[in-house]
This record gives sequence, C-alpha cells and structure tokens, in this order.
Amino acid sequence: MNWKEEWKYLVGIVALFLFFYYLPVGHERFDNAVFEALSLAKWYAQEHVILCLIPAFFIAGAISVFVSQTSVMRYLGPSAPKVLAYGVASVSGTILAVCSCTVLPLFMGIYRMGAGLGPAVTFLYSGPAINVLAIILTARVLGMPTGVARALGAVLFSIVIGLLMHLFFRHDEDEKSRMEAAFAYEGGEGRPLWQEILFFAALVGILVSANWAAPSGDGGIWAVIYQAKWLLTSAFALGLGLMLVVWFGLAWWKVGLVALVTGILAVAFPHHPEAAFAVGSVGLGLITATDKGQAGEWFSATWGFAKQILPLLLGGVLVAGFLFGRPGHAGIIPAEWVYQAVGGNSIWSNFFAAVSGAFMYFATLTEVPILQGLLGNGMGNGPALALLLAGPALSLPNMLVIRSVLGTKKTVVFVSLVVVMATITGMLFGALV
Repeated sequence: MNWKEEWKYLVGIVALFLFFYYLPVGHERFDNAVFEALSLAKWYAQEHVILCLIPAFFIAGAISVFVSQTSVMRYLGPSAPKVLAYGVASVSGTILAVCSCTVLPLFMGIYRMGAGLGPAVTFLYSGPAINVLAIILTARVLGMPTGVARALGAVLFSIVIGLLMHLFFRHDEDEKSRMEAAFAYEGGEGRPLWQEILFFAALVGILVSANWAAPSGDGGIWAVIYQAKWLLTSAFALGLGLMLVVWFGLAWWKVGLVALVTGILAVAFPHHPEAAFAVGSVGLGLITATDKGQAGEWFSATWGFAKQILPLLLGGVLVAGFLFGRPGHAGIIPAEWVYQAVGGNSIWSNFFAAVSGAFMYFATLTEVPILQGLLGNGMGNGPALALLLAGPALSLPNMLVIRSVLGTKKTVVFVSLVVVMATITGMLFGALV
C-alpha cells in the first residue's frame, strides 16, 4: 500500500467526519441559515430560471451560431474603435432588465465569439447595472440625486473598468488581435441582415417583456406596458415561431403544436403564466434539438451554455442564501452587523457596503426596496450608492461563472475593481449629499 497517496484520502475522510460530527444542527442561527439558503434557491428557481435564464441561454446560443465572428470582432473585438466598442457595450443594459446572473450567458456568447476583454467586461457590468427601469425606480424611491448618481456612475464604471481590464491584460488582448488578423471567419449561411435583426429582436423582446417589473404607480407608459406584458410576450413568441417555419424550415405542424399547447395553458392558468412559458420553452428546445440544420446547432450551443452555467449559479445561490439570507431575512451573518457597519460615510462603511453588495444576490429592481429599508435604519447615502454600484452587477453565483470563463486572476481583478471604485464613488457622493 502506498501510504504517500493513501494519507490524502485519510485526511479527507477525517475532515469530512469532523465536519459532520460538529455540525451545529439544532442551533437556531444555523438552522435558519440553512432554511434561508434553500428558500433563496427555491425562489431563484421559481422566479428567474424559467423567465430569465432560459431566454438568455437561447439568445447566447443564437449569438454563437447566427452572428458572424467577423462582425463581433469588427464592433467589439480588441482592434475595434474604442469609442464604438465601449460606447455600445456601456449602454446596452438600458434595454435589458436583467440581473447579474441572467447577463452571464449573453456575456459568454459575445466573449467566445471574439469580443475583446474590455468591451465584454463593460457589457458584463453595464447589463444589470443600468437598465432603465432600475434607474427610474431608484430616482423615484431613493431620490433624484441617487438616481442620477447611479446612472452616471454605472455608465462611467463600465467603461473605466473595461479599459482597465484591457490595460492590465493587454498581452492577452494582443494575442487575440493577432488571431483576428490571421483568421477571417464568417459564420452562418449569409442570411440577410434584416432577418437577423428581426430574429434577435424577437428573442430580446421575449426576455424583456416577460420580465417587465410592476411600476411604483398605476399610471404612465410603464404601467401600460406592464399590463400588456404577456400580450407582448405572446406577440414576440408568435413572430419567432413564424421565423422558424419560414426562414429555418422547421415543420409548421411542430411549431403550431407547441404554440397551441402553450396558448391553451395560458388561457387555462392565467395567473400562472410561467407554466405556459416553461412549456413553450421546452417545446422550442425539442423542435430545434431534432433539426439537422442551423436550428439544431442553435439548440446545441444553448444547451452548452445551460450545462456550464446553471450548476454554478444554483450552487452559488445556496451559499449566498446561507451567508446573507433573503431580502428581509438574515442568514448566518447577523443583519444587525450590516446595519451597524454601513452608517456614516467612512471609508470602512463604504467598503463594507461595496463588498456586501458584491457577494449578495439581488434580483432585478429588488435592490431599491432593500436599500430603502437600510436607509431607514441609519445607512449613509455614500454606502447606499456604493452598494447600488457593486450589488446589481455582481453576486457570488455570478463570480463563480465568470471565473469559469475568464479564470481566477481576471475574475479577482474585475471584482476588486468594482469594489474599489464603488467605495471611492460612495465616499465622494456621501461627502457631496
């Protein structure tokens, strides 16, 4: 027996035994933290996987199959004009009401297709940070100064962080530029541009309309859109189905059958639209998975993203729930510690707010009522902005997936840049307001 190898297994078995032996089951705080971890994972599965992540996976798969690598490199690649690349990436989140996890498949799609590290990271940060609904809600609930500071800070953050990532890892970017010059690859079968635009408009329309959040008031254009969100989702879905039949050559009866079953469920269960949405998504997966052409390639790419991202996300959500709990519920870390740590405008309070926000999971728009409660318990304006700038764009599940794409070193640098810049901006805002 080779004890030099076997002792490693012995140490592992002993460590596992001691872990379970001293597991503090029965202690109120530990039991509550386990409950919060499972509750957050359940809530995440119910509220985000079906309506957010599945459409995002299909969009990411479509990017990798239907968008040419040359086009991505031309506008977002390492050699693309900086004003164009960072400008497009920094404002893209204004129309995508996505959270820090939903943006990940889209980020992976453009990065793998040749986007430069800087523009890709700019998009990664800006996607969940500056969607127009979050900015408007922030201004209404937390005040116009905070709303304006969040909007400006998020746009500037995304560009500065992207440029710094490009600078720090410019050698990798130079190698990517050389590859870009050596290979000129055009993906797809040359479908007309207007067809590609309409196809992606349908996919993005489904994602955005299905996740349109309820406005704070009963009037205005936002309320009208919210009331019609499922009609809009259905219209985009019907348009997508028509495209699949006419442009992709899928059997009309297969698409029609999926549409019929989805419609019946929508009518039968009007208060649970996610059931019809889930069946429609499964149907789309089935009819594309059995296709031998581009639709089959689309499903394969979509499934690849789902396999890589979903396990990491759900594991990260469990850990985040155990540590921090759900909004309004404490995890293993006592909530009073947070309240005490984010008062005033010291460098510590801003740093703590930025770090806490970076590791906690915020669904789209939920950060605003959470901050409203924290401000009512003595949180300073500076730490509030620091959390707004770090929280929606990052989370522990988000970090795990980013690491699988960029590696440990680049992920650590990205997270550190977000935390440091959020801390500094929070201090400046707190001093001015």
